[in-house]
Amino acid sequence: MSPMFVPGPVDVAPEVLTAQTKPMLPHRSKDFEAIFKSTEERLKKVFFTEQPVYQVSASGSGMQEGGIRNFVQESVLSCINGAFAERWYKVAVANGKQADRLEAAWGQPITPEQVADALKKKHYEAITVVHNETSTGVESPVKAIAEAVHQVSPDTLILVDAVSSLSGVKIEFDAWGLDFILTSSQKCFALPPGMSFAAASARAMAKAETVANRGWYFDLLLMEKHRVKDSTPMTPAMASIFALDVQLERILAEGLENRFARHTAMAERTQKWAVEHGMQPLAPEGYRSKTVSTINNTRGMDISALNKFLLTRGMRIANGYGDLKEKTFRIAHMGEIHMKAVDTLLEAMEEFLAKM
Repeated sequence: MSPMFVPGPVDVAPEVLTAQTKPMLPHRSKDFEAIFKSTEERLKKVFFTEQPVYQVSASGSGMQEGGIRNFVQESVLSCINGAFAERWYKVAVANGKQADRLEAAWGQPITPEQVADALKKKHYEAITVVHNETSTGVESPVKAIAEAVHQVSPDTLILVDAVSSLSGVKIEFDAWGLDFILTSSQKCFALPPGMSFAAASARAMAKAETVANRGWYFDLLLMEKHRVKDSTPMTPAMASIFALDVQLERILAEGLENRFARHTAMAERTQKWAVEHGMQPLAPEGYRSKTVSTINNTRGMDISALNKFLLTRGMRIANGYGDLKEKTFRIAHMGEIHMKAVDTLLEAMEEFLAKM
């Protein structure tokens, strides 16, 4: 399997892909319900939670909408420091919520001090924050942000997008006092696209009971009625859950701490290499992603030409996102990627640079 160093969809192990070809089951059958219960119990370990974890047949963007519709009646503070944080703001506006923007420059983190200052000026039902901004390679300090929220505005719910970090980075849902966290299948989980996973706190679910117009497809209270029976309101993406069943076994066999350490080591290797070759990561030290490195393209590489070269070796990286296209490039080191593959990629990039 040739490694793709793009931030999703990422490479999927052959045995996980094969799991999707298992025969279908009636989704109301005991056989399927046993698998569904088992995947949730293991997802709880990855989320570091005793709360329910929902397995949703939708992308992470769908659960951004779910978070807004379930937990915000009127007012939300949208913390924006990149493209996917901006998307969550747009989702809030599209759903008729009063969304205020708390902004940091692309490449900078959202800080606890910023959030605390904003919450001192105005009360919000919830804040939205992206833990790992895929567009910029910035990891915001969600644990410290949560502490600030609890101190300044204890009843404000903390909604977190961890699409490109959860299962590659240790995020302790219960211990950090988070209220809602969502992630996607096609990034650190190294699964095919099409599913999202989300945990919700008891107080968030109590809040949802008071929120009108939660919709239907993403109504977490409806999901909960079915979850307690090891089922879903609608037909689930069964083949994807078969794949999840196998991949969770692989993730837990590796060991969560080992998995987190592997992602950290690959990030440090990549970012150190970039600095040594005259290209600084976009994110400041202390806030650099452990799953995707966004590097300033100060050497002026033609990223399309670089990828054509890398494809001859069976590899590819990602260009910068949006306004950062060509100005930066992104090397994802998540999911099934291991250090040997990172070394191979960086050697090939050195070869390309030598020809410039």
